[in-house]
Amino acid sequence: MIPHVTRRGLVGSLVAGAGLAVSGCDRLGQNEGFRKALFGAETLTMRAQRLITGRDALAREFSAAEMSPVFRMNGNTMPADPVFARHAASGFADWRLIVDGLVARPLSLSLPAIRALPARTQITRHDCVEGWSAIGKWTGVPLKTLLDSAGLRDDARYVIFHCADDFRGTRYYESIDLIDAFHPQTILAWGMNDAPLPTGHGAPLRLRVERQLGYKHAKFVMRVEVASTLAATGGGKGGYWEDRVGYEWYAGI
Repeated sequence: MIPHVTRRGLVGSLVAGAGLAVSGCDRLGQNEGFRKALFGAETLTMRAQRLITGRDALAREFSAAEMSPVFRMNGNTMPADPVFARHAASGFADWRLIVDGLVARPLSLSLPAIRALPARTQITRHDCVEGWSAIGKWTGVPLKTLLDSAGLRDDARYVIFHCADDFRGTRYYESIDLIDAFHPQTILAWGMNDAPLPTGHGAPLRLRVERQLGYKHAKFVMRVEVASTLAATGGGKGGYWEDRVGYEWYAGI
């Protein structure tokens, strides 16, 4: 029998084979051999998840006893944008999430309004492309709830997340297709480990798309745009790192 190989397993095997501890795994993102091996499974991973495991197959969920004692903050931990800083200082009292694009009813929602919606809580493992993992507890609104409320137009194909954090003068952005957008574990998290989501982990909202690698889990989400194509977003590949360094758009694990 051929063993079932996931991208998550491939990451672990490559890390172990390289003899790298967590403290050194940030170097993996710079290793060309690692990147080729990791992203070479792109098409296979997407087909396996979509055709074999099914579009609603769940990522593994863990018990509270299995949560990591430390969950490192990756990427930007505080956007430089002064508007965001004012929102953060006020506890996001005047902040609004915008849901627009190819929708029938654009939304503008306050953080209290989002927290009042039916929520999902899940304890899952975050796998970073740099090689480290951590298990955390996330609470938030299913993305499906917002999309259903906004009403998708017939030509909708993708959901694009526009964020407050800035990388070298460019705001972070990511995207997923409608299959992952409507997956039951895809949420916009406003809570982490039974507390409000910390700024360093992406407050006020962080995307959790649990069957994909960490760079897809956009932090500091300000706007959710529904689109028919990714061509007009950034360099056209669907995400900041996809456009800048060639990470694959479908980062399935």
